[in-house]
Amino acid sequence: MDMDGIDHKMVVVNGINMHVAEKGEGPVILFLHGFPELWYTWKKQIIGLASCGYRTVAPDLRGYGDTDAPSSFTKYTTLHIVGDVIALIDSLGLDQVFVVGHNWGANIAWALCLYRPDRVKALVNMSIPFIPRNPSTKPTDRLRAAFGNDYYMIRFQEPGVMEADFATVGAETAFKKHFTTPSPLIPTDIRSWAPPNTTITLPSWLSQEDVDYYISKFGEKGFTGGFNYYRALDLNWELTAAWSGAKVQVPVKFIVGENDLSYNNAPTKAYVHGGGFKKDVPLLEEVTVMEGVGHFINLEEPDEINKHISDFFGKF
Repeated sequence: MDMDGIDHKMVVVNGINMHVAEKGEGPVILFLHGFPELWYTWKKQIIGLASCGYRTVAPDLRGYGDTDAPSSFTKYTTLHIVGDVIALIDSLGLDQVFVVGHNWGANIAWALCLYRPDRVKALVNMSIPFIPRNPSTKPTDRLRAAFGNDYYMIRFQEPGVMEADFATVGAETAFKKHFTTPSPLIPTDIRSWAPPNTTITLPSWLSQEDVDYYISKFGEKGFTGGFNYYRALDLNWELTAAWSGAKVQVPVKFIVGENDLSYNNAPTKAYVHGGGFKKDVPLLEEVTVMEGVGHFINLEEPDEINKHISDFFGKF
């Protein structure tokens, strides 16, 4: 497939087949997408930064798109996903790469930098700040205590439940609502997303062609792979005790939209701006809060994001 001169290939990494999109020549920038997205979410970064002299590489992560999707959630820990990423870097014949992450891709990028800082030159992460491991409380226990059993991450835990909910409204409605809210929160009654005869107006930065591409891929594979990242939250906690208190020792720029609901709460703002974030990520060089932007900042303001990325990586 050739889309805007983007090359596509399959590589074998960490025991799975991974689909990778890439373009350009020069230092490598590796892009890690979120839920429920694909390499495609980075299309404007792939094209824009390739034109700036970078080789831009964006995989479909494990469970997504044309990459293999093991059935058990136990195969979706951050150790598995980071293992895939390290094998992908190895396949490029490189010791180090620049990394950009967003949403769940940001979580994977933080884990990559925590486990293997030697493989990352510098990181631009978006929307999700580093979340240090709490040695006393499992993630799902903490989420239940804070938000209750109806919180979407808790509802994701039971295999098959959210798959059935998404089937109720259909993939097209699910994608349109997911991308047109300030943060990817999913209502308890998923049917309230789009009552009968409701028209969902797409923002200027999302076309029906974009939605159709996502639907074509998730129609083949479903959403289970993406849900499995959430289902492995407690398993991640169990397996990563050795990293309790560890710092992220990689140069970092963090970008978040001022209207992103995942940012707009007192504890997160206090952590990001009050010193906790810098303590856990000592090489944090910049925090940028983008005005008038929500959760999907790389889609909403691609030119500005591309400039942030190129300016920061240009230092190295």
